[in-house]
Amino acid sequence: MTSTSSTHRVTNQVPPLVGHDVFGADAALREAVERHSGDPGQAARSAAELSELGRAAGSREAQEWGRLANENPPVLRTHDRYGERIDEVEFHPSWHRLLERGVAAGLTAAWPRTDGHLRRAAAFVVWSQVEAGHGCPLSMTHAAVPALRAEPALAAAWEPLLTSTVYEPGLRPAAGKAGVLAGMGMTEKQGGSDVRANTTEAVPLQEDGAYALRGHKWFCSAPMSDVFLVLAQAPGGLTCFLLPRVLPDGSRNTFLVQRLKDKLGNRSNASAEVEFDGSTLAWRVGEEGRGVATIIGMVAATRLDCVAGSAAIMRQAVTQAVHHAEHRSAFGGALIDKPLMRNVLADLALESEAATALTMRLAAAYDRAAAGSASERHLLRLAVPAAKYWVTKRCTPLTVEALECLGGNGYVEESGMPRLLRESPLNSIWEGAGNVQSLDVLRALQREPMALNAFLTEVGHSSGADHRLDAAIKDVLTELSDLEGIEGRARRLVERLALVLQGSLLVRYAPAAVADAFCASRLGGEGGLAFGTLPKGLDLEAVVERALPR
Repeated sequence: MTSTSSTHRVTNQVPPLVGHDVFGADAALREAVERHSGDPGQAARSAAELSELGRAAGSREAQEWGRLANENPPVLRTHDRYGERIDEVEFHPSWHRLLERGVAAGLTAAWPRTDGHLRRAAAFVVWSQVEAGHGCPLSMTHAAVPALRAEPALAAAWEPLLTSTVYEPGLRPAAGKAGVLAGMGMTEKQGGSDVRANTTEAVPLQEDGAYALRGHKWFCSAPMSDVFLVLAQAPGGLTCFLLPRVLPDGSRNTFLVQRLKDKLGNRSNASAEVEFDGSTLAWRVGEEGRGVATIIGMVAATRLDCVAGSAAIMRQAVTQAVHHAEHRSAFGGALIDKPLMRNVLADLALESEAATALTMRLAAAYDRAAAGSASERHLLRLAVPAAKYWVTKRCTPLTVEALECLGGNGYVEESGMPRLLRESPLNSIWEGAGNVQSLDVLRALQREPMALNAFLTEVGHSSGADHRLDAAIKDVLTELSDLEGIEGRARRLVERLALVLQGSLLVRYAPAAVADAFCASRLGGEGGLAFGTLPKGLDLEAVVERALPR
């Protein structure tokens, strides 16, 4: 009699993708770090650090941390056993392990290094592929630094703690900790992205720079953090404030966590509604009435992290799809050798590489702007919202298509693809959705002409290298020459700006097969609208080979 166990003999199943170097296997990311680092020695040091992080990201242990952090979401504890209000958020140990490794890897410590933003952006792309939710407090902590610099005394006290590579959880006085995390509270029920509609009130106290806050925040990021940047209406108008959870004397600040948001994805990360009751203490950052101008540095940094986070999701989705196709056989051969599947994989790989190239170019611009380059600062003003709009928009359709490459296996939670899919829309919403980014690009074009000059100079480095890119640049200029009704056409314009910038980077830096396929399908109009509709005559095998996780 044949044992029934023979029916469960496993064949033609794809081995788990573990034990690989997430950084070292990513040719586009690796090459971007090398070319933008400038100094070869610095590039080598960064590459070594990133490979170490990449091996950790590709380990079975880290992948298990990501799974457990999402399957065991945070829990709000409003009161202790005695009825005292504590407003603490409890996390699974895996969450703390993810954050500990991320902080140690320098994901909150970009500012002290000359190549800090480039190296950090690469590390963010690598480590976010393990689990995206804990990237929120890492991003907020990193981005709080430029806003705090509007108030030098506060920056002197807090910046060393915010840029520490030591993760120290728990609500205690910041002065007694080796490192702290920062969150942000901007939006309110009645306004959303329209922060000038905020009603939270800030009343000046006798102590210089101190205020009492009364009001609410509809979305407060990372409520377990040590300190928050919040917006409130002071006598002089909308103002930025620094709000610590624990006051210098060791007492708890009034920070009432009303509930945690039940979100589509990002399950490991706590997002909260919070209340300030009039006894909540905060310290002014910058001048009264200059709240938006003060906090815009934080927003710009977190917007770039939205681009990097989406690039990470895209890379991980493509990696899983290519790995599956390489090891799965169907209809008489490996899936990766089937012409139609190769077309799909090549198309996905193009989108991912373009996102990575743009992310790293903008990160390099941050370093150069910090070193005094006005042209790089102008480029960021236009390119960051354009990239935030386009890359985050492309993340979800790419992830859906990559999931489909795994067939029914991709729709099962164990594959990890559903978690990527649930995460994929977030970065297009966070820090201003598509319309907000498009309108921001229009403001840059209308008020800061040097931003367009910097953009045209950047894409002009590839002038004459590809006729389709040249034609696309000309089309953008034609679009800009007709400003009547431009707001209604803003999305189309921003899409074209982002695609032209991506195309110029790939023509300059990527292998010819990649640049040719991108220009043909994204700029030349020779491809279809769905993934997997690249035209004939392209070297698809070379594009797919470059995306393999080896």
